[in-house]
Amino acid sequence: MSAFPFDSLDLSRSRQDRDEELTANLELVASGFDVAGFASMRQAHGADVRVVDRAGPVPGTCDGLVTAAPDVALMVRVGDCAPVVLADVATGIVAVAHAGRQGLAAGVVPATVETMRALGASSIDAWVGPHVCGGCYEVPASLRDDVAASVPASYACTTWGAPSLDIAAGVEAQLEGAGCTVHDRSRCTLESPDLYSYRRDGDRSGRSAGLVVWRPGNDE
Repeated sequence: MSAFPFDSLDLSRSRQDRDEELTANLELVASGFDVAGFASMRQAHGADVRVVDRAGPVPGTCDGLVTAAPDVALMVRVGDCAPVVLADVATGIVAVAHAGRQGLAAGVVPATVETMRALGASSIDAWVGPHVCGGCYEVPASLRDDVAASVPASYACTTWGAPSLDIAAGVEAQLEGAGCTVHDRSRCTLESPDLYSYRRDGDRSGRSAGLVVWRPGNDE
C-alpha cells in the first residue's frame, strides 16, 4: 500500500517512482474483486470509447471502456472528475466513463452508451460516483457558458455565488436523455477528507477508481 499521503489505495499512474506502489495497490483491489486485473485507460479528457475483451492497459488514450466479455473488470480513475459505471445485467454488457468538464462537453457519456447499445445493450443502469460538486467547482464565467451551451444542465453557481459547473447534473441529464436509469452515488471530493481531490490537494492528491465486472449467473 502507498505511503502517506497516498495511503488509501491510491491508484494514480501519473506520479514518478511509484510503479511498485501502484502495482501493489492494483493487486489488492483485484484480489478484493476476485479478478486477475483490470482493463484501464490512459485518460485524455475526450470522448473516445474503446471496446475491450481482456484486462490490462488499453493502448493509446480514451475516456470510455465497454466490454461484453464475462469476468473482464473495467477501471476508470478519477480525482475530481465523475466516474460513471454502466451495466446492462440482462446482456452482461458493462462500461465505465471518465466525465470531467471537457469529457462532459465532448459527449463521452452518450458515446459510451451508444457503444453499449451497438453491442446489444438495451436496459442500462448507470451509477455516478464521487466528484467535485457544483457548489465547489468554480470556473470562469466564459468557460461555464461554453460547457452549458452543450450541456445546459451543467450550468451552476458555487455556494459563494461564483460561476461553476455541476458535472453530475450534466452527466445525469445525458444519461437520462439516452434512456438510462441513473443512480446517484456521488459525494463532493473536495469537501470529503476521506476522498482524493486534486482541486483540494494538488500534486499531493492520489486517484480513486470506478470499477465494474460482470459475472455470468451472479448478476454482478
